[in-house]
Amino acid sequence: MIPRFFDTPNQSYFLFGPRGTGKSSFLRAKYPDAFVLDLLDPETYRLFVSRPEQLISILDGDLSINQVVIDEVQKIPELLNVVHLMIEKKRGLQFILTGSSSRKLKKYGTNLLGGRALLKYMPPFFASEIVTHFKLEERLKWGMLPIVFDSEVPQEVLKAYVGIYLKEEVQEEGIVRKVGDFARFLEVMSFSHAQILNASNISREAQIARKTVDSYLSILYDLLLGFELSVFTRKAKRRLSSGNKFYFFDSGVYSSVKPKSLYEVETETQGSALEGLVAQHLKAWVQAQSESYQLHYWRTSSQVEVDFILSGKDLFYAIEVKNGKVIHPKDLRGLQLFQEDYPQCQSIMLYRGKQKYREKQILCLPIDTFLTMIHPKRLIKL
Repeated sequence: MIPRFFDTPNQSYFLFGPRGTGKSSFLRAKYPDAFVLDLLDPETYRLFVSRPEQLISILDGDLSINQVVIDEVQKIPELLNVVHLMIEKKRGLQFILTGSSSRKLKKYGTNLLGGRALLKYMPPFFASEIVTHFKLEERLKWGMLPIVFDSEVPQEVLKAYVGIYLKEEVQEEGIVRKVGDFARFLEVMSFSHAQILNASNISREAQIARKTVDSYLSILYDLLLGFELSVFTRKAKRRLSSGNKFYFFDSGVYSSVKPKSLYEVETETQGSALEGLVAQHLKAWVQAQSESYQLHYWRTSSQVEVDFILSGKDLFYAIEVKNGKVIHPKDLRGLQLFQEDYPQCQSIMLYRGKQKYREKQILCLPIDTFLTMIHPKRLIKL
């Protein structure tokens, strides 16, 4: 088992993350003596969905239990009322509640135990966790999911992975009426990866109603399969573009969902995958911090863009990603323009080359070097 860079709190906490990120494996190793409810197990699910209060009887009947792991708690949101009650009893029990979807929790108006449990996230692997095995070309194609990383047939696992969400999360729970429409929507969304969202275009290409697109996007985010970045507007000196950029949560999932075509331009697909790989690392780093950091992108109305703006009390980075081994002067234009407006920022150009150097006050850095520097427990220092 590859150790994860994840610190477990001493109090009760939620651990959210898409399926396949290794939540259950991590918790089994971390809490070998915990009482475990695996709600993916059909028998366990049937037992507690009819009478969630049975958990009270079990815990009151065995005072040796100190830690309780409830896997995929969104399957039975009513269990959170029981957990809330047990925490109020102040018996010193620690609850670890995992979830791969927040949709049912939102539906039932759950308030995540009124702040009595911390909210943590388990992302796919960081490059720094698998540093000796990290190969950029492979990770662009297969992604960073532990369930895929461990497989000898990653392509088949990725296909099955997308199928799991379509079948179990979408179809069996009745989230959408037409699974075929949602599957087609996912394919169309692959062309929006690392792009500004245009719901009208998505509606037209997927042949579904505009309101349905909004509903499906909400499902995508609730299932933790994607996220958006908004425009950086702090003290803006120029007219900026509007609209959010979309990313799938993992480069391998993006590559698997995207339809293959004889007319496909490989450099364009790789460029989107490369930008997405950086996005998922930066997003995961921000989520892991106790301090508040923000991740945005920047784009002027004249379409000059910087891929990522990472900001907080002790850092301010403008980051551009290029899928090339050579950096040309025109590639630096977005960063230079951003520097004019925000001279206090540190500008970084990530590329596929091997050399680290500075060009016009911009740090040019190999992308794999940058990714392996990102550690959730440390400040990103260059």
